[in-house]
Formats: sequence, structure tokens, C-alpha cells
Amino acid sequence: MLSSQTKDEVNFVAMSRLRKHGLTVQNVLDTSDERLGELIYPVGFWKREVCYIKETCQVLKDKYNSDIPQTVDELCKLKGVGPKMAYICMNVAWGKPTGIGVDTHVHRICGRLGWTEKECNNPEATRKALESWLPIDKWIEINWLLVGFGQQICLPVGPRCGECFNRDLCPVGSKWTPSPKKKSSPTKRTLKE
Repeated sequence: MLSSQTKDEVNFVAMSRLRKHGLTVQNVLDTSDERLGELIYPVGFWKREVCYIKETCQVLKDKYNSDIPQTVDELCKLKGVGPKMAYICMNVAWGKPTGIGVDTHVHRICGRLGWTEKECNNPEATRKALESWLPIDKWIEINWLLVGFGQQICLPVGPRCGECFNRDLCPVGSKWTPSPKKKSSPTKRTLKE
């Protein structure tokens, strides 16, 4: 819910503070909006997110006995929860591969690797394209594998193709050549020696 329009690092810090504060439905409901805002700031649209979190917690308490819904449709009815989060939630919380959670990293990497037949202009199109050929038993792990890869190697700007073990399989990476302007860092020189 917090990850929309927020860098992964910022989201991680906010979630760490929330967990330390006590991340239960009742505890969140008992927390003032001001304090909740302090805990999640500086996530994107944090003031709106406070409202979504509070409203969602109330729904979870009233309709789901302080648990989470067990279907994608029910999850998507919660404020601030879209298909990506619903599929990830189904995969992680219930162990049900009902769909692939496609975020910005998965969307970008699949496009670069040519894993979609045609140009997919949005994550939902990428999800449908992936699900058309990727075996269902890989649906749960594909998100976390590609997210980590996208955070560390296959960056949106300046991908580290020179460090990528998949370089020869990738249409972008296979065209990569070392920059004559860049010098090897002292750390890399030390490791090579």
C-alpha cells in the first residue's frame, strides 16, 4: 500500500518504523493520524496514505475479523490496494499463485529481456503477457527475483550491464560495451588483483 510512488528504500524505512510501533489492525486504529503520518513520512502522498491505512484497518476489523481478504477482488476493494499488491498479497499471505505482481522493476526488466511479445505500455499488460507463458509454479517467485535484480543491477537509468550475469541473454546487455571514459574503481581494481 505504501509502495506506490515511493522509492523502495523509503518504503523499507517506513515499514520498519511501523513494525516497531506495532503493526496490528487495532494498534493502527488506536494510533493518531498525526503519529501515523510521522511513522510513514516521507512516503509519497503520506497524508493520503494515512487515511487509506486507517480506512483499510477499519474494514479489516469490521469485515474480516482483523485479517485480510482471501481473494484478489476483495483485496482490490480496499483503498490504496491495486492488482499488483493484491497478487503479491495472495502469493505471500495465502501461498496462492493467482497472478503475478508486476511493479516498475518487473515491468522494466521484462521489457528489456523481450519477455513480452509486443510492447507492453503498463504493468497490467506485462502481467497478462507473462502469465500467458510463464509456468504458474514460477508466478510467486518471479516478482521477488526481478525486484531485487532491478534494485541492484538492472537499474532504470544506467543499468549495470557490465556486472550482469545475464548480459549475453539480454538484448540490451548484449549490446553493452565498457565506457572508455570510466575508470575502474579502487575497490574493483583491488578485487581483480
